[in-house]
Amino acid sequence: MDLQLIWFVLLMVLMAGYAILDGFDLGVGIIHPILRSERERNVAIKAIGPLWDGNEVWLVTFGGALFAAFPEAYATALSGMYLPVYLLLFCLILRAVSVDFRNKIESKKWKFVWDVGFNVSSLVATLVFGIAVGNLIIGLPMDQRGVYTGSLAQLFGPYSIATGAFAVATFAMHGVIFLFLKSTGTVQEKLKSWLWHFWGFFLTLYILVTVFTLIEHQHVVERIRQAPWAIPIVVINVLCVANIPRAIFAGHYGQAFASSCLNIACLVALFAVSTFPNLVSSTGEGTALTIYNAASSQGTLQIMFIIACIGVPFILGYTAIIYWTFRHPIELED
Repeated sequence: MDLQLIWFVLLMVLMAGYAILDGFDLGVGIIHPILRSERERNVAIKAIGPLWDGNEVWLVTFGGALFAAFPEAYATALSGMYLPVYLLLFCLILRAVSVDFRNKIESKKWKFVWDVGFNVSSLVATLVFGIAVGNLIIGLPMDQRGVYTGSLAQLFGPYSIATGAFAVATFAMHGVIFLFLKSTGTVQEKLKSWLWHFWGFFLTLYILVTVFTLIEHQHVVERIRQAPWAIPIVVINVLCVANIPRAIFAGHYGQAFASSCLNIACLVALFAVSTFPNLVSSTGEGTALTIYNAASSQGTLQIMFIIACIGVPFILGYTAIIYWTFRHPIELED
């Protein structure tokens, strides 16, 4: 078995799972300011309350798998983005604390502070995720030892900022559709108009980043051309984007959410195609870190594969049970 390839695919599956599941959690945080009343904000918090911590298991698993399977890529990517990674961790912690602490005290000022923390941490965390993806598509300046040689400012170029904004738009749309499905009554009616606003925001950034990629980063197009099996992913992605407004207009909101999920999965798949076989591409003197030259030993990969075969079904089972248990819309008394 090509264990390096298998682990690359598993990492992308974990990334897609995290982006889809925690994506709507982050999206709810991003759109939180549009919910004005205390009741509306309580609906948002209760909608993600039983789900957000389980969703982050996918990120923890992704980080652990990357560290164990491809330690050199893990070291280079995280050391190159050291401060952004710390900012990301701070935001994820602040978001969790905000969700848990918000309703501990009946005080408007207290709740306002944690509402701001929830919104800002969700927004910044999503932006950092998107910027990291943009930099991995472009590549990082590395020396012969695989050490990052660039500056912090180089991580915030025009393309990476665009991919960061696109991530915010994608998760915001994903979150508003999810919250619409989980709410009832006046809250749902208010969110109905916002569905169109956030889809328009997403579509604008989707077109901008696509054009930017086609013009500035031809290697992405070339790699997709070299992998004919990736063309259907592009087609499915476009169809999903087109089906979201059709489903909303027809009142098939479940279809709109399913299309949003599949859209995110396709974007992760296209990211994987655009970088494969590289984990960290090099724009400096050093060579790229690929799934082969940055991998752990075969023995380590084999042991990890056995553990994954045992552990992943537990994660999937837990996720399925939690989502089935809390599948009903949120209804709060005044």
